[in-house]
Amino acid sequence: MPQATIHGKFYGTGKRKNAIARVFVSKGTGEVLVNGRTLPDYFPRETSQMVVAQAFELVELVGKYNVTANVCGGGISAQAEAVRHGISRALLNIDITLRPALKKAGFLTRDAREKERKKPGQPGARKKFQFSKR
Repeated sequence: MPQATIHGKFYGTGKRKNAIARVFVSKGTGEVLVNGRTLPDYFPRETSQMVVAQAFELVELVGKYNVTANVCGGGISAQAEAVRHGISRALLNIDITLRPALKKAGFLTRDAREKERKKPGQPGARKKFQFSKR
């Protein structure tokens, strides 16, 4: 896999539902900036913060790289998972030997589940209007 570097930063794109994250990983102290804000400031829920940090914890690189992410679309949880996906892809550009661990944890697989569209003649995607026999 070719190394995608931009000014010494390793790049990875992450997606989940309608959220798209452009993630830049560089050597540093473990600082994470999402849309110019710190991680706890952008993702107040601890579960979302955990999701973002999972890739680093898995490969035992916590505190060794700085992350700058631009994320748009989707909701809070989808954005956190998109950032995790982007971090995982950027880590591959840094060290390809991390691939088996990241792949096994499922961090490299794009979660393809999307919201199902509403169908005509129904109130939602699957739900039907109440049926009356008489």
